[in-house]
Amino acid sequence: MSLLKLSHISAFYGPSQALFDVHLSLEEGQVLALMGRNGMGKSTTVKVICRMLKNRGGSIMFDGRDMARLKSFQAAKSGIGLVPEGRRCFSNLTVHENLIAASRPGEWDFAAVARLFPRLEERRDQLAASLSGGEQQMLAVGRALMTNPRLLILDEATEGLAPVVRQEIWAAIARLKAETGMAILVIDKSLKELGTVADTAVIVEKGVSVWHGDFGDLTPEVTDKYLGV
Repeated sequence: MSLLKLSHISAFYGPSQALFDVHLSLEEGQVLALMGRNGMGKSTTVKVICRMLKNRGGSIMFDGRDMARLKSFQAAKSGIGLVPEGRRCFSNLTVHENLIAASRPGEWDFAAVARLFPRLEERRDQLAASLSGGEQQMLAVGRALMTNPRLLILDEATEGLAPVVRQEIWAAIARLKAETGMAILVIDKSLKELGTVADTAVIVEKGVSVWHGDFGDLTPEVTDKYLGV
């Protein structure tokens, strides 16, 4: 049974329809790349999964449970951890306070996050506002991990970062895949880096899932058609 399964999802912002027919499936321990050009529905799909936006049609199942009636905090409690686009750290809290703000019992505590991102240990008592963009991104990932999720969602987690920091984030994702049974859903534009971690892929075009399969089966023709400029 899939850990996460979306079937024929439609969703609206007011009267404007953003998703028309999105479907995806993610197994325990799998990494899925959710791909598509800007404005095609990737982040909206994430909002539906996290119950920040209600779907008007279709179904969303997580660990065999129908998520339709859940609120966003209930989705988080059920085991969905989100690293949102733009990081959104609590700027007036310290690194440690950010990490414990939404923590839940489990193997991911401050010590575990500090092993993944040693720089957060060094910055433990600094305000999040004083961190670099890369350090804030590490903090956002660590904050999601400390909810001890079964599904980790990373929405453009390397966007706008320096190349050396991007590599740190990708190395952390690879380590999570290798060392945990966590399912991971990644939105990113870099096919090269996605290819090092992703097992499967779904491409969304104008709110519709237009391709899905093993990441290794993506052809240049498919990527040019749906991901090219």
